[in-house]
Amino acid sequence: MKTMRELLNWGEKFALENRKEDSAVKLLLMDATQKESYEILADMNMVVPQEQVEKFEHDVHLYVEDNIPVQHIMGYETFFGHKFIVNDDVLIPRFETEELVANVLSTYDDVFNGSKVKVVDVGTGSGAIGVTLAVEEPNMEVTVTELSEAALEVAKQNANQLGANVTFYQGDMLQPLIERGLKFDILVSNPPYIPLTEEVDPFVKDNEPHLALFGGEDGLKFYRQILRDAHKVVNEKNIIAFEHAYNHKEAMAQLIKEHFPHSKFETLKDLNGKDRMTIIINN
Repeated sequence: MKTMRELLNWGEKFALENRKEDSAVKLLLMDATQKESYEILADMNMVVPQEQVEKFEHDVHLYVEDNIPVQHIMGYETFFGHKFIVNDDVLIPRFETEELVANVLSTYDDVFNGSKVKVVDVGTGSGAIGVTLAVEEPNMEVTVTELSEAALEVAKQNANQLGANVTFYQGDMLQPLIERGLKFDILVSNPPYIPLTEEVDPFVKDNEPHLALFGGEDGLKFYRQILRDAHKVVNEKNIIAFEHAYNHKEAMAQLIKEHFPHSKFETLKDLNGKDRMTIIINN
């Protein structure tokens, strides 16, 4: 029989020897034992049942040797305090996107002062943005769009398990909304923004859908598409919020000036101090 300490020490050493992040090992131990981090740390000498030992060791080998993301092994990622189902059909939600959600909620309070609004999350993937907004703010009536049917199914599962009331449309960016003549007060999107010519970490490229990663030659293809058509789907008073690459601040400013020349907008930094979000306000 093995203790929590023995398993954690073995897994972290194995990961580091193979140039992998050792922090992921504790997540796998938590998942295998169904224990929270504080429970593991509180009793490192706790003996772990054999079936849990076998699951943990198997999962560590998948992560270290087979190069599979921890989130895919566990089947979920925690986002804004909620567990979201993830698999290789969707992008794994990142912490920068949590910041986008937080900024949308804050801007909503400033602009709409808690009133009921209609929100659309364009290119939702796992549903992380749209579903979270629906859960966190009951006065947001949320709709999401997604081109990939497989990704949309994951988003539906996440909405269902979190009890979020969300409307789903399969289609390319804003097209399903335009076809139905729908209008919204808030438009938020984290579209694919990696340029096709940019080198991508094989760990990401081999495990996450290219449809959710690459945004054309310069990474701005979908921002052009959304901003070109946004007038057709937003009300006169609106918020439009994007996550984007840290080096796209100036390019985003030019696109906004082209399509929304009279709008106020601001680029916000993420927790790493990088220009990661731009929010347009028309009020």
